[in-house]
Amino acid sequence: MRTLPVGDRALLVEVASGEEAQALHAELVRRRAEGSLSVREIVPAARTVLLDGLADPARLAAELTASEVPPAPPRAREVIELPVRYDGPDLADVAAHWGVSPEEVARVHAGTEFTVAFCGFAPGFGYLTGLPAPYDDVPRRATPRTAVPAGSVGLAGPYTGVYPRSSPGGWQLIGTTDAVLWDHARVPAALLSPGTRVRFVRST
Repeated sequence: MRTLPVGDRALLVEVASGEEAQALHAELVRRRAEGSLSVREIVPAARTVLLDGLADPARLAAELTASEVPPAPPRAREVIELPVRYDGPDLADVAAHWGVSPEEVARVHAGTEFTVAFCGFAPGFGYLTGLPAPYDDVPRRATPRTAVPAGSVGLAGPYTGVYPRSSPGGWQLIGTTDAVLWDHARVPAALLSPGTRVRFVRST
């Protein structure tokens, strides 16, 4: 575990893997909830956790550096189900990369329980992990699209994601969903947050 100061009131914590980042994020959120950690924002990423609004970043850095990464947190009870039509324009390309049929891509993807590792890129966009080997490494498109429709379900590297709005993107698109990932009138606005369990349910 490595800590890096970010300005006067923030700290970036680097760990060795996405799993460790998820575990550390969950532990820090738990500590904030119980009142033993005063921090304004806790933001996980692929292998880092950013803490912003700390009164004494140096003290927390020393504490974290001297400690071990916490064990994986208990899994959230609730599972969010997202209906999906496996009709994406890159479905055949993903099938060829995996060495299976397009139908098998849909079966594997819909049969996987995902966890939101972190959020970013656009409001409401979650990076979902969970695909088993050898299906957990999908290359991005050689040429990104200038506009990906909202609701597109894509794969890139070890992640699955759903585009919450139309935007450029280079992920391999395997399906579409009508689920609303970001709604500013909803509380919370984001349907997905770090630690959320997600399943994709096939629809027509």
